[in-house]
Amino acid sequence: MALLDTHGRTHRSLRISIVDKCDLRCTYCMPEDQRFLRREELMTREEIATIARLFVERYGITKIRLTGGEPLLRPDAAAIVNDLMALHVKVGLTTNAVSLHDHLDELWSAGLRSLNVSLDTFDADRFKRIARRDLYDQVWRNVRQAHDKGMRIKLNMVVMRGMNDDEILRFVELTQHNDIHVRFIEFMPFAGNGWGRERVYTYSEMLGHIGSVHSFEKLNDDAHSTAKAYRVPGWEGTFAVISTVTEPFCGSCDRLRLTAEGKMRNCLFAREETDLLAPLRRGEDIAPLIEANVLAKHAMLGGLPPFRPEKQEEVLHDLSARPMVSIGG
Repeated sequence: MALLDTHGRTHRSLRISIVDKCDLRCTYCMPEDQRFLRREELMTREEIATIARLFVERYGITKIRLTGGEPLLRPDAAAIVNDLMALHVKVGLTTNAVSLHDHLDELWSAGLRSLNVSLDTFDADRFKRIARRDLYDQVWRNVRQAHDKGMRIKLNMVVMRGMNDDEILRFVELTQHNDIHVRFIEFMPFAGNGWGRERVYTYSEMLGHIGSVHSFEKLNDDAHSTAKAYRVPGWEGTFAVISTVTEPFCGSCDRLRLTAEGKMRNCLFAREETDLLAPLRRGEDIAPLIEANVLAKHAMLGGLPPFRPEKQEEVLHDLSARPMVSIGG
């Protein structure tokens, strides 16, 4: 059966966070006072496989992406990839690439061919300010190594006004001679990340800035894509914008999320979660819980008001207290 919500959306994509820790403390996703889970609170490899199999075999999920935190902090990350590949679905993994060199061969052998890499700047000093660690050279070296090995690379850049918006063209120009897919993400509000509407560099501003230098063409987007994709004609790679703040794509979203401790969220901005792990450990049927969670999905933005300047305090007050690192991307 398909997972259909009350607004007519069928859900085919699942994001699974397998750890809530990260080896970077990026200023926009991890508060300084973050509390991390104990090992026994996390889903085990076997529990991840069990829940994923239910989503695939019973509900027709066709895409699974592993997230975090930083998923490569789990020593069994490649084994989890191998388990998911056995379900014959598209499998991807989101990483900051800090330790990718230690895992790349094992991930490749497990069957992984798609990586989303979080990279917000090509400037080493700026990277250190954003990520609070001096690891830019290592990260970029690992990205190149994965690309040369044959991984499909999506570079995710969170664009923050006054912080890194001056690098947009440099990211676009990376796609001229590289089959790399850049995705610019509007700065989104989460607990503790200092969000303000004035810090959002908008989708329309990005296109205007890029178009002042380069001609580009619109590409056909997947029906459930969160990104609006473009290409400079003749260039090898592509670029896209994820416009969550100014032009939400909620009407076509087919994504569900599972946190590292087995809590199901039907939206990135959801304030409600459904615990699947505790009932699973008690031997209960979790299917009714999954179905009820999907049916409770709001029409847009997890029930939050639009991210307008006059609604800023309301938005920030209503957001879940859980930071981005706890719920995955």
